Amino acid sequence: SLSAGVDLPGRFLFAILTLMTLIAILVFIEEAVYIYKKIPSSKRSIIIWINAAAPVISTTSCIGMWVPRSTMFTDYTAGIFFAIVIHKFLMMMIKDCGGQKVLLRRFENGRFTISTGPCCCCCLCLPRVPITRQTLFWLKLGTFQFAVFRPVLIFLSIVLWTNGNYVLNNLSPKGPALWISCFVGALTLCALWAVAIMFRKVRILLKCKNIIPKFALYQFIVILNQLQTTIINIFAAQKVIPCAPPLSSRARGSYIAQQLLIMEMFLITVISRVVYRRKYHDLEPPECVAEEPGDKEETP
Repeated sequence: SLSAGVDLPGRFLFAILTLMTLIAILVFIEEAVYIYKKIPSSKRSIIIWINAAAPVISTTSCIGMWVPRSTMFTDYTAGIFFAIVIHKFLMMMIKDCGGQKVLLRRFENGRFTISTGPCCCCCLCLPRVPITRQTLFWLKLGTFQFAVFRPVLIFLSIVLWTNGNYVLNNLSPKGPALWISCFVGALTLCALWAVAIMFRKVRILLKCKNIIPKFALYQFIVILNQLQTTIINIFAAQKVIPCAPPLSSRARGSYIAQQLLIMEMFLITVISRVVYRRKYHDLEPPECVAEEPGDKEETP
């Protein structure tokens, strides 16, 4: 049990991290009320979804910390929620430009630079793609597929796990864990690539709306929730993180990942409140927008 496996300093740490999670939830609730009252209805739900990412991840990590057997389900819940947030962030950038029709007018003769991370940052020879209704559709599809297929794959993983076929430690080609993980990784890269392409195009235009700090917070959540947790789990599986009875190496790695996420998501929740709470002026009509640097062919 938890009481038998954690000493007094450990319980104190658990209490502090739980308090941080509760504060993060209260900060988000207060921010959601503010957004509901002050933000136009067209962007209200999108901004609330994005702001909810950090407190939701903090909450699932806290539950997994107190109830170790629920770690698989809490991690999957956070993964499903974050897949939806990635799509919402892309939609927020389009909304901040005035919507799809206005964005197409602003960049009537512009082009997307697709040689960007995380997929093609080294492929500088790739052509620049014209900004059309079709290319916007493909970018939105790139994030939407992740929001749809990741929950399906997670559901499949849980079904196989309950039947004893899905073992997370078993990464042999004969087991489903390796193939599901690779497929989820490919879908994740496609979704992040679509967001990066859009951000690279609109970052100058939306600088007045603090899009760069917003994108930085979004990137931190991606790195901390995905990359950091994966690295810690790999170290735990390879016994790099030593066991500390009664905790095994894997259980200790899971505790470390969850505790780090709670602290990091608490800070991101507080910073997000400052960044998203500011009042920003609407952009000027497309006819009045100056040329974006690097795109001389674009019309004002």
